[in-house]
Amino acid sequence: MSDTRSAIVIGAGIGGLTAAIALRRVGVDVRMYERASRIRAQGFGLSVMSNAIAALDSLGIDLRLDKRGRTLDRYLVKSRTGRLIREFPFPEIVERLGVPCVCIGRPDLFAALQEEAAGIPLTLGRAAEGFTVDGDRVRVHFADGEETADLLIGADGFNSAIRRQLVGPGEPAHDSGYIVWLGITEYSHPRFAPGSVIHFWGDGMRFGLVDIGHGRLYWWGTKNMPAERSAAWNGGKAEVLDAYAAWPDEVRTAIRVTPEEDLLAVTSRDRPFLEEWGAGPVTLLGDAAHPMLTSLGQGSAMAIEDAVVLAHHLRAGRDVPTALRAYEDARRERTRGIVEATRAISDFEQSEGPVRRRLRDAYFRYMSHPGLVGRLEPALTFPGAGIEGGTHAVHGEEHR
Repeated sequence: MSDTRSAIVIGAGIGGLTAAIALRRVGVDVRMYERASRIRAQGFGLSVMSNAIAALDSLGIDLRLDKRGRTLDRYLVKSRTGRLIREFPFPEIVERLGVPCVCIGRPDLFAALQEEAAGIPLTLGRAAEGFTVDGDRVRVHFADGEETADLLIGADGFNSAIRRQLVGPGEPAHDSGYIVWLGITEYSHPRFAPGSVIHFWGDGMRFGLVDIGHGRLYWWGTKNMPAERSAAWNGGKAEVLDAYAAWPDEVRTAIRVTPEEDLLAVTSRDRPFLEEWGAGPVTLLGDAAHPMLTSLGQGSAMAIEDAVVLAHHLRAGRDVPTALRAYEDARRERTRGIVEATRAISDFEQSEGPVRRRLRDAYFRYMSHPGLVGRLEPALTFPGAGIEGGTHAVHGEEHR
């Protein structure tokens, strides 16, 4: 592949930054454009799962996330009273794969990505409005002019302008049916061991405690709520504390020690799965291509996988449109499965009412160990780039 190929990446979120890093690794000249006037990683956490770290490894990219966050050592699911429902076998799976899962603050992940992306041109405060394909080149339209390149990557998130031109306006969004409260705080509790993730399941409510390292906790809470109410929610910490008043002390302590200004409330949405992600020298990745709910913790991982697989296909020496369609074909079933599984498990975990709640708890409590491993391990395994005879990631290594 010629090292004179050029790419424009729209969006400087996790997917956009990773795409820029990965494309530079395979010799593409990259420029990034971001609508926001400054990069501000909101104060919540996420999990960079084994599959995402293995994907990065396949291009020799090491963000040293374990130094910035905390590797996952234990994953428990409990009832709202603190009774253990199930310990999930993440450590067993991670040990077999040979690649860790890292829980990290979003600002810390952004810092790692920005450090790795140093030297890649990034223009802030410049929102893409659309594009035009001219032969084998693409022109991206901004309010103050145009930029041209050999390929365009829409990594501009849920409300992607690039997706809107490809799909058309008025595309439906699907609300999760619940509000999500988020916080990061300094934290310790005698019932919360280092390296832990603990989920508590109640009646139409959940709460998660996640160790993100260095004495810090990321927590999240959900409560079933109509979309119009969750979108307009303007309560404060007192209301969140009241919602969890009868829950275990480790839950209430997490909320109580979080500064009011650090508490976030967000709506959670996805869209019907998009079959075609691009045309000609244009494609999508991450939330612009396949927005998903958060129940499997795979949103950022899927964006990272997308970016890496895209780079592998461009490195394979094909012309740009052929490489982009091959990338999309390689990613379609993988991401469709994760999007659909995330929606299904989100609905199941948010079960409301005594019958549905007991069915949910019993389902996970009594599922066989092999059955549970079989449900979890495929998502945690990077399937490779999907290039026949090409590069695939196995246990974080690169093989030809």
